[in-house]
Amino acid sequence: MSTRPFKVLGIQQIAIGGPDKQRLQTLWVEMLGLRVTGTFRSERENVDEDICAMGQGVHTVEVDLMQPLDPEKKPAVHTTPLNHVGLWIDDLPRAVEWLTAQGVRFAPGGIRKGAAGHDICFLHPKSSEEFPIAGEGVLIELVQAPPEVIAGLS
Repeated sequence: MSTRPFKVLGIQQIAIGGPDKQRLQTLWVEMLGLRVTGTFRSERENVDEDICAMGQGVHTVEVDLMQPLDPEKKPAVHTTPLNHVGLWIDDLPRAVEWLTAQGVRFAPGGIRKGAAGHDICFLHPKSSEEFPIAGEGVLIELVQAPPEVIAGLS
């Protein structure tokens, strides 16, 4: 295996899905005190999401509270309560290139802008014959860290 040309700097986010975003907010915002920093709504991704945060500065971890726009459509963001984990990456394009060459399976969609405005992509939760390495049942989001996060967490 060649030398890894990127670093995982830390957890960027966790995404929690449920059929009713308000019930999630009761726990995460009202009871645990996370602050709501934004919202994201996407027909393509079948999601209505509140973006919350805990921590400060480069140590902020995003907690996304998600419900489906249509519970009968895919992706079904509510069927896996811990929907995905996001990781800060210092060089996302190099990471994708290297991981793909190592046999890691990515979900369709490639690198694109995520809900918080960062470039993102997802490791597929299931491997395939062509790509034998995957998230072993966990959807993993790789997130391009902005310069201040790279400097603060390196």
